[in-house]
Amino acid sequence: MRTTTQAFTALALGALISGFAHADDMSKDKSMGDKMAKTEQCYGVAKAGENDCKAGAGTTCAGTAKMDYQGNAWKKVPVGTCTSIKTPHGMGSLTPMKS
Repeated sequence: MRTTTQAFTALALGALISGFAHADDMSKDKSMGDKMAKTEQCYGVAKAGENDCKAGAGTTCAGTAKMDYQGNAWKKVPVGTCTSIKTPHGMGSLTPMKS
């Protein structure tokens, strides 16, 4: 009887550990999916110092926009939303624009 109890306990523990491992894998898959969401560069929507990367001549990368809604500074946004983003200077653009 003792061998049966030990075997049952080992089986139950194995199933429990397997369930936790599977749940952990599922949460990793979900978070990876969120990170891989499609984005596009949207010009003229970033606040000063909050652009994602290169903001035209004389700049290098993230955080270099000198003014709010700078036309040659872009920010990553979900695909299909750029041209519907309203700013005090107009709508977002998929191409660089004059500030």
